[in-house]
Amino acid sequence: MYRSCIKTALDFVAALTLALLFAPLMLFTALLVKLSSRGPVLFRQSRAGKDGRYFNILKFRTMKLAPENDGKDFHPGSASRITPVGKILRRTKIDELPQLFNVLAGDMSLVGPRPEVRTFVELYPERWQKILSVKPGITDPASVKFRNEEELLAKAAEPENYYRKTLLPKKLDIYEQYINNISLARDIKVMANTAIAVIRGR
Repeated sequence: MYRSCIKTALDFVAALTLALLFAPLMLFTALLVKLSSRGPVLFRQSRAGKDGRYFNILKFRTMKLAPENDGKDFHPGSASRITPVGKILRRTKIDELPQLFNVLAGDMSLVGPRPEVRTFVELYPERWQKILSVKPGITDPASVKFRNEEELLAKAAEPENYYRKTLLPKKLDIYEQYINNISLARDIKVMANTAIAVIRGR
């Protein structure tokens, strides 16, 4: 029962509470992003949602605008484009706060497998079919385990290849384990571990 109506109701109430609580911080962040670099305040990207329906995920923009859009969804070598404000937002995960509105819109949950771009969903369609039987989340056990994902990609000789063949399969394993053991207690534990990881900076 928790997998459906109860989880959705709890998500909505919690997301609304957090959105109101963090409203001053989000307004201040929006101002910083707007004044610190050219471009929109929010970053939008199409991600796979429940039952394979795509939606636009929201984040505070942390990167300078690309000289031109090359059509790619994955830019592991783009660390040089991250703005000074963006570095802080990423480190503290403040850039993820707009996803509370994705939760309120019904596209996401507070806890659930992280939504992925079409390119990487199509790499493992059978595995994603099961994973996308639930709503994607703002955080999940894989987000805590791979808190330093950007560092791992930066160290890889071929970042995109490393993500495709090594990192993503490990994340899919964790997503599947989560789906097989969904519970309110586990969601609370994941949110607590996420908060601890953010506070500790790792």
